Amino acid sequence: MVKAFIKKLLPKKAIFFYHKYLALLASFLYGQPSNQLIVIGVTGTAGKSSTVYLIGKILEKCDLKVGWTSSISFKDAQGEKINNKKMTMPGRFFLQKFLKNLVKNNYQVAVIETSSEGILQSRHLGINYDLAIFTNLSPEHLEVHGSFENYKKTKGELFRKLKAQSSKLKTTAQNLKLKKTIIANLDDEHADYFLSFQADEYLGYTLKSNAKTRIHPNDTNKIKILEAEKRTGSSFMLDNSLFQLQLPGQFNIYNALAVLSVCQYLKIPLEQAKKALEKIESIPGRMEEIVNHPFKIIIDYAHTPIELQKIYELLNCELIGKEIEAHPVIRQDTQSNDKANSKLICVLGSCGGGRDKWKRPELGKLAVQYCNYIVLTNEDPYDEDPGQILSDIKSGITGSQFPISNLYQILNREEAIKKAISLASPGDTIIITGKGSEQWMCLKNGKKIAWDDRQIALKEFNKLSTAKD
Repeated sequence: MVKAFIKKLLPKKAIFFYHKYLALLASFLYGQPSNQLIVIGVTGTAGKSSTVYLIGKILEKCDLKVGWTSSISFKDAQGEKINNKKMTMPGRFFLQKFLKNLVKNNYQVAVIETSSEGILQSRHLGINYDLAIFTNLSPEHLEVHGSFENYKKTKGELFRKLKAQSSKLKTTAQNLKLKKTIIANLDDEHADYFLSFQADEYLGYTLKSNAKTRIHPNDTNKIKILEAEKRTGSSFMLDNSLFQLQLPGQFNIYNALAVLSVCQYLKIPLEQAKKALEKIESIPGRMEEIVNHPFKIIIDYAHTPIELQKIYELLNCELIGKEIEAHPVIRQDTQSNDKANSKLICVLGSCGGGRDKWKRPELGKLAVQYCNYIVLTNEDPYDEDPGQILSDIKSGITGSQFPISNLYQILNREEAIKKAISLASPGDTIIITGKGSEQWMCLKNGKKIAWDDRQIALKEFNKLSTAKD
């Protein structure tokens, strides 16, 4: 509280220098450990955490010593543990200590989920990145950044700093001569912006053939491209090789292509990377199926309209057995559907207090389009009235044809999850979004309570199963 009060009194320029020099000090005190590692930074709006997690797991399976930090988990020489800090990108001293730990234990690669808010606070400074990955971009954190353009420019700082940092002649991983490299999702409309920054090499990945014509604006060299062809479900063709993922959704194909681009950078054979990728069964808190019978319960971190729409579309198509690209599904009739009256039930509260208020009614509109039952609930209200947050989401539902009897407003998140489970019948799907594998719920006056959607949902499911027995 005192720290926040002091920050309000200081001019923005003073705060910027405070963050900047604190980051550089942390790097100096820990001996600039990033200079002795291959450092991969992942940024974007969606898919950052999943991409970091997949890179880490695949490189491990390819016999590299790799550590990572993400909103899902931290992995260093002491093992992997779930992120319980309620921060996507931890503080500067934490990061430098983490990197030092990797160096001390002869690790070769560090993968860092690099958020826009972390960049705003200069947490990326003092870290010598070799590889910067752009996943995608859509509006988020607009109150913090002031506008979407500012949000994009903040993300761009990771790429702008890339070439300005000293090159590393070689590292123990594969004896590579490291090039400052940018990897970008070429199917995102903002890819050109992130590819406009100086680098030694540019890699791109795409599911659309027209992206092959893209050339970096400031360089005559063509981008090296991984072009995949989507087939069915989570399978795709790349270099005449069929990849069959266990992870659902086209968004995971994009995450996989980002990982394969990293493998290309590290000279890991495609077939070796393929075998490792196809072994990954799930990602914690990301479309994580914690119950599959008699109905499904799925936990996901989605908290932006684009993320939520992709998930709702995927689950609707699974319920009626159709391919999402060929047959996008919107529930016009919430009382029935094509497959034995199976229902999609959402637990929705993907709106933290004091931020991104613009998206609240948009999330309500999406729930109306795709879900049979909607349970609105609390997420991380911080100092905002949680009832007002729910009212804002509900404003996107009011006036639609959605039956009021199928809408529930339950502030207590555990009770909301319990209610959703009580509504489910065999063959239905419950999707609980907003928190994923997060370990805390943040309330007013800085109070936090321990929380895990996965554990709560399992507990309530088991209670219901026991009661029925």
